[in-house]
Amino acid sequence: MTVPLGAIPLADHAAMYAALADAGFTDVWSAEVNGADAFTPLTLAAAWQPRLRLGTAIAPVFTRGPGLLAMSAAALADVAPGRFALGIGASSPVVVTDWNAVEFTEPLRRTRDVLAFLRAALRGETVDGDFDTFAVRRFTLERPPLVPPPLLLAALRPGMLRLAAAEADGVILNWLAATDVPRAVAELGERRPQFDVVARIFVCPTEDVDYARALGRRMITSYLTVPAYAAFHRWLGREEALEGMWRAWTAGDRRGALAAVPDEVVDALIVHGSPERCRAEVRRYTEAGVQVPVLALLPTPEVPAGDPAALATLVARLGPDAGAEAA
Repeated sequence: MTVPLGAIPLADHAAMYAALADAGFTDVWSAEVNGADAFTPLTLAAAWQPRLRLGTAIAPVFTRGPGLLAMSAAALADVAPGRFALGIGASSPVVVTDWNAVEFTEPLRRTRDVLAFLRAALRGETVDGDFDTFAVRRFTLERPPLVPPPLLLAALRPGMLRLAAAEADGVILNWLAATDVPRAVAELGERRPQFDVVARIFVCPTEDVDYARALGRRMITSYLTVPAYAAFHRWLGREEALEGMWRAWTAGDRRGALAAVPDEVVDALIVHGSPERCRAEVRRYTEAGVQVPVLALLPTPEVPAGDPAALATLVARLGPDAGAEAA
């Protein structure tokens, strides 16, 4: 599950982490856009719920310096040895430049360089030298983790997918349908041992189809108009389906862009329906090659924002153990 959950304050998440573990969820993965940072929710989970594995999806490679990113990862790996995976990625020009005042250039090379730096630094090595996109002078972690975390890369198109396969311990997919998974996985080719395929899956557990599609359209116009995601969906073959949205968005016609998103695209990219149907749809991702399906729970009319009891009930219905009981 993606954390933090809903409108629940971070300080009140102990019960939510317990509810997730009780429902059969194995992992919690954080996001980092403009809400909580990637590490604080996982640090709380490490302290409150030792049954859960932890992962960042993702920590951007531009917004922290290489040394600071290594220190953050090492500290969490120290708190939860063997239970933490560090997912990194390029993020986007909005997050990197508009919100963090860092130049967004050469994302593939920057990601490759940060990955190489982290691999060495988290082993406790002294890193001293020039990378293609930055230089580091004699950096050594004072507290290298006893168990270095696996390093995963967020990847969309072939270049980053192949980099993940060659040099990372796993890949993190995002904003794709279950039917898109085989194409992405095919680009991975030969992989390192114990390589994980992680995918964030947006889940809106409501039977109000109009609500789910309206929310899905807003999300799709917000995300898939970002150049990297637009290129990703062209590569996946959705150019014809989404061309109207892109054209309207570029012209400044936000309402036109919303109206131009076909229902079938929303239904492919946003899992919605009853919790039971949502579980079945998530299984389609695992059948297609995803090993770690990470749900990103969207708000619904049935669950009041900030109501921990209602959210815990919903989590129980979505969890793997609910599926086992139903079977």
